[in-house]
Amino acid sequence: MELDIYQVDAFTFERFKGNPAGVCITEKGLDERLMLAIAAEMAVSETAFLSLSDFSLRWFTPQVEVSLCGHGTLSVAHILQETGRLAVGDEMGFNTLSGTLSVIAQHNRIAMAFPSPSLDFSVHINEVLFVYLGIQPQQVVSYCGFDGKWLIEVIDESIVLALAPNFEQLKQLPGRGVVVTAKRTTAKNDAVIAHHSVDKGADFISRYFAPWVGVNEDPVTGSAHCALAVYWQKKLNKTCLKGYQASQRGGFVDMEVLANEQVTLMGQAVTTLKGKIIL
Repeated sequence: MELDIYQVDAFTFERFKGNPAGVCITEKGLDERLMLAIAAEMAVSETAFLSLSDFSLRWFTPQVEVSLCGHGTLSVAHILQETGRLAVGDEMGFNTLSGTLSVIAQHNRIAMAFPSPSLDFSVHINEVLFVYLGIQPQQVVSYCGFDGKWLIEVIDESIVLALAPNFEQLKQLPGRGVVVTAKRTTAKNDAVIAHHSVDKGADFISRYFAPWVGVNEDPVTGSAHCALAVYWQKKLNKTCLKGYQASQRGGFVDMEVLANEQVTLMGQAVTTLKGKIIL
């Protein structure tokens, strides 16, 4: 048996930037063990599987299934558009572990509606986590929890860019993922971030680490930007935001915080690979 397989760079308009995702679209759903094996073979942070019979959408890292994946959803919508199943102006819903997710194909990007996460500022973080991330406690502005993960704001974007976590030590702590963020500041740091091509329109930058699920650093994380949108909307008092995830590949995410407890993520994608996987 042969299946169509794609690799898509999401949240970018340039190849070899953004976050690569595997995409496998089939008429009927695949066995869970097979999906996990394909995800391990693709060896990117997530591979998305869409069943056209019931529009069930699932995402797998090389090690586990995840309940929400922004760049995987964007990549699936991009392939649906490329293959003629999704036209500009069309809206499509997917059945996922996080409920029904809808996407709308726009002229130059895809908009995706995701549930707005609750931020828990009462959560306590073991300061050893800061040590393993490479953050000094006095550099922390605030932190909170969301969906079993952590969000940490630090005082300066240069701290975010300089992080070099000890992933083996992080894995000794309980966890699922941690996003470190900072407000995008003025020209004082432009020289520091020049190699990341951060434009002056970005409201904040971030990096996301998830060694607990086999992804040491995720290039661009849609689900984390749902939490980041809620966090920075309250701090900056604006509902439309732009974030830059400052991984080695880097990528931009446009966000809008809606009144119906949803966050719209918007981005572009490019296909870098298409072929057949032989089973």
